[in-house]
Amino acid sequence: MARLLSVNVGLPRDVTWRGKTVHTAIWKEPVQGRRIVRRLNIDGDGQGDLQGHGGEQRAVFVYQIESYRYWRDRLDRSDFTYGQFGENFTVEGMSDDEVCIGDRYRIGQALFEVTQPRVTCYRVGMRMNEPRMPALLTSSGKPGFYFRVLQEGEVEAGDEIVKVTDGPERMTVAEINALLYLPGHSRQQLERALRIPALSAGWRISFQALLQNESSGSPMTGNPGLAAAVGSPAWTGFRPLRVTRIDRESRSIISLLLMPADGHPLVAAEPGQFVVLRLRPNPDLPPMLRSYSLSDAPSANHYRVSIKQEINGVASTYVHKYVKVGDVLDVSAPRGSFTLQSGDRPIVLLSAGVGATPVLSMLHALAAEKSTRQVWWLFGARNRSDHPFAQESRDLVQLLPHCRSRILYSRPGSDDRLGFDFDATGRLAVSVLDELGVSRDAAFYLCGPTAFLDDLSAGLAAWGVAANRVHKEIFGPGKSMTPGISAEPARPVHAPPGPAGEGPQVSFARSGLTVPWDEKYQNLLEFAEACDVPVRWSCRTGVCHNCESGLISGSVKYDPEPLEPPAAGNVLICCSRPREDTVIDI
Repeated sequence: MARLLSVNVGLPRDVTWRGKTVHTAIWKEPVQGRRIVRRLNIDGDGQGDLQGHGGEQRAVFVYQIESYRYWRDRLDRSDFTYGQFGENFTVEGMSDDEVCIGDRYRIGQALFEVTQPRVTCYRVGMRMNEPRMPALLTSSGKPGFYFRVLQEGEVEAGDEIVKVTDGPERMTVAEINALLYLPGHSRQQLERALRIPALSAGWRISFQALLQNESSGSPMTGNPGLAAAVGSPAWTGFRPLRVTRIDRESRSIISLLLMPADGHPLVAAEPGQFVVLRLRPNPDLPPMLRSYSLSDAPSANHYRVSIKQEINGVASTYVHKYVKVGDVLDVSAPRGSFTLQSGDRPIVLLSAGVGATPVLSMLHALAAEKSTRQVWWLFGARNRSDHPFAQESRDLVQLLPHCRSRILYSRPGSDDRLGFDFDATGRLAVSVLDELGVSRDAAFYLCGPTAFLDDLSAGLAAWGVAANRVHKEIFGPGKSMTPGISAEPARPVHAPPGPAGEGPQVSFARSGLTVPWDEKYQNLLEFAEACDVPVRWSCRTGVCHNCESGLISGSVKYDPEPLEPPAAGNVLICCSRPREDTVIDI
């Protein structure tokens, strides 16, 4: 007979960890007497990070005393107390390899449904004083699981746990956990999982991505249920490409046409991808690395990059002033997941300024295949002198039978012609899309300045566009994801404090920083944090893949080994160290 051994609750509090302040409710304490379980949590309980925890599908976390005994022996620990694993219900029975997603249980006066395994993050490692704990919980098949509350009511330690209904498909918590996080994503098992109505939305999206990859006929590498799956880069490191033409596109933007200097053909990029240029303006200093989107039709003959001269931009100024036809530049293979999706859904290409480059490549690709899809070309600039690719984009729009264009100037000049150079004064916003009758069901591709992306993303969400249909390309470092960490002012990137390390050079390409590796850091994630390079992470042990980043050149060694490798050409920075000079796309 399964039994509720303890009811554990805890409210969020601030905890100091690695010099940071973490807002967390991972510390749970047993309570005596009856407690009301409500739709979102138990009376007296809370969650510190509602992005990763809590909500209707994750109202109550359950862990088993049998797993306590397993970890006591494996970790050689004797200090466990109820709530040790952050669980609300400590139970006897109900093991992860017996309980199935969709099972329903009566406990006391309340009725519950199993929705998903636990998604472990670094905070359980904090609570256990064991940083490896997220990976250990996941790989052991003992993650625990969440309940949804179907009927609110009182519960109490000692209550019997009575199964009311078996979930459809009879897939256990351990099976579902392994299907996402461990190698071997069986199509049959994925289809079974997606037939379970109780499976929470986040897991459903992950399994749909895995199934789409399995069904594609040419599966991408990596785990698309956790991170964007990508094809392998056409080459590692850098290739010499010769500048064969330089064109002025606007007052501040030039295009470089690049062809192989070694005579070997290139590999056509996916429309929307970028390359990394390694520039050497000063031979006595480390090279500068900059990412630039390819801006014309995919081609194995040449690449075109279009570069805006930024105020105080060292690399862009060097390109504009000193790079000449005939020069040879080091160029990475095309990469990036901001690519045009197949299908028949309408396409909306939204850009501003030099942000036109990747979506212009998409427009080229659509025109080349004579696409019959509904396409919108929507672009914003200050005026005609700052409007790149004006005639080129007009010509492409004319080649597509169902393409409409809308050009907005925020500050048109006295010679700018309304109805020819531009269509209206103002800035691109959702109100413009609404006025034009753009479908909310379209696929939206956005690229431009940070404020432009933030405003349009928020506007599209409020307008009712699903998040998975909004695709964005960001120039420069991305936004950090550091769950639970109290917000701090952004700092410029810098070398880590203290004497310089003696290891291989580590380059953070988007951040424009190259520094020697220091062995005192456990992994590249810690090293990036010491440099204030924006990073994304959650588990810090090779489970969640939130830290997965492009490995432009070099190689790494893993410790611990991730549960599943990243995509070819990528790296998990949370559990890796450089073997040699390494360039990472962050």
